[in-house]
Amino acid sequence: MRIILIRHGDPDYGKDALTEKGIREAQLLSERCAKWNAITDIYCSPYGRAKETASYSTKRMNRDAVILPWLHEFDYVIDDPVTGRHGVPWDFMPEYWTEIPEMYEKEGWKKTEIYRSNPSLVPAYNDVCRHLDELLGTYGYRRYHNYYQTDHTPAESPAEQDSTIACFCHLGIILVMLSHLLGISPAVLFHSFYIAPTSVTVLATEERMPGKASFRVQVMGDTSHLRIGGEKVSASGYFTDTFSD
Repeated sequence: MRIILIRHGDPDYGKDALTEKGIREAQLLSERCAKWNAITDIYCSPYGRAKETASYSTKRMNRDAVILPWLHEFDYVIDDPVTGRHGVPWDFMPEYWTEIPEMYEKEGWKKTEIYRSNPSLVPAYNDVCRHLDELLGTYGYRRYHNYYQTDHTPAESPAEQDSTIACFCHLGIILVMLSHLLGISPAVLFHSFYIAPTSVTVLATEERMPGKASFRVQVMGDTSHLRIGGEKVSASGYFTDTFSD
């Protein structure tokens, strides 16, 4: 099985829509997506900027996207103890979060004072993990401890087991899903990885033993469609300049 996670285009957060640059990015993305003939299903966040991004691709693919309410941005706000910012639960100063050992732990981050300051945050994270596992269950993958079990066997043809789903959503929720699939603290992903607007992240299951599957990242945050189209990579959500070759 493959999961393709796509961040929305350059955003106008106030309008929950795309900027003019975001529209150009989404159009270039659609040229890439139009070549994806093996997509089984397409899912999308209910937020406007994600739906607008997806619309260009689904039109080119002559497909419809299923709206999944839980794919909305992981916008469970906190008060930043250093800057006083009231907003998304990441972008902490390095002198703060790196000094908390639990931030690096798969489960320990849930016990930190900052993430417990919003009582909805940890339950929301757990709900995303549950919803993701329920979705994967519809494709025959059942969570077992930190990997997945399946009725598929290596002897089956690829057509029988290689479902590919695409999800148009947001930076934060993508990193939350990666945290669950890969067994990594979301705090580490929030602060150490950047995925640009319209970037493409691909995971696939490795099924080397019958009935056992684990997800592995093939590519993370790929923006080759922007480079090909001559569009600079957006730095929305990034605190330095993006590199373009």
